Amino acid sequence: MKINITIATQQLDLLDEHGQIVRQYHISSAKNGTGQENGSFCTPLGKHIIRAKIGAGQPVNTVFIKRRPTGEIYSPEFAAQFPRRDWILTRILWLCGCEPGFNRFGTVDTMRRYIYIHGTPDSVEMGKPGSIGCIRMRNSELLELFDRVSAGTKGTEVNIRR
Repeated sequence: MKINITIATQQLDLLDEHGQIVRQYHISSAKNGTGQENGSFCTPLGKHIIRAKIGAGQPVNTVFIKRRPTGEIYSPEFAAQFPRRDWILTRILWLCGCEPGFNRFGTVDTMRRYIYIHGTPDSVEMGKPGSIGCIRMRNSELLELFDRVSAGTKGTEVNIRR
């Protein structure tokens, strides 16, 4: 499997081994646009792999902080207690850049920037930039994607383009 993310259309395409689109999903990328630099709050471009799949077996709407489940389950009532939190829910696909000097190492390292494909509250609009760098997805769609991709150097390739 392979993932192509197109920022202009706010779309994630899942492709099979023959390059045929298997599934398409609406996403939400960074409201600051694209960029590689640490602290830019932009979505990084280029070729990536999934470094780790995090959250298997956790309930839908599990809240994650620093890639760890907190034991909390997101709800609008719970969110009202933390109005400024950037919610990372359900599952995490942690991305790692594959292009030294562009999205890997130094001040442009996707993995060290903690860039993920992750779940988000159902109230968050898809198809429009809104994150602080990550790729947000609907929880139900992320669950589907999570089960179809693999992590590691021989795992699923992820290409992010404008």
